[in-house]
Amino acid sequence: MYLIGFDYGSKRIGVAVGQSFTATARPLAIVRVKNQQIDWTHISTLIQEWQADALIVGLPKHADGSECSTTIAAQNFAQQLEERYQLPVHHIDERLSSVAAAERISEGEGKKRREVDAVAAQIILETWFSECL
Repeated sequence: MYLIGFDYGSKRIGVAVGQSFTATARPLAIVRVKNQQIDWTHISTLIQEWQADALIVGLPKHADGSECSTTIAAQNFAQQLEERYQLPVHHIDERLSSVAAAERISEGEGKKRREVDAVAAQIILETWFSECL
């Protein structure tokens, strides 16, 4: 089963792909958001290309677990994904995934700073695999 993970942001959405059999994930792409308009064509292409069986959306929260303004925006994004693609959409707490992604990149995994969002999506998928499989 292939899953696509999303690290939602108001300017960029990180995307990763993972496989449930191996419980592994890898960064895939950055989807641009311009003037609050998501590049749905890019997302559609990725979902079709990977024949995704389910989608995972990270929900940003404050360190204490409470919701923030971006939590609601990410929930709305998840709802739009479900309505557009008729696929199961799962949520997972993504607290500190971007921090972990920046650390992973700085540790020399050969990734560039601009790939932080896609690596954050990879971490979201890896977390989902470890907590939900």
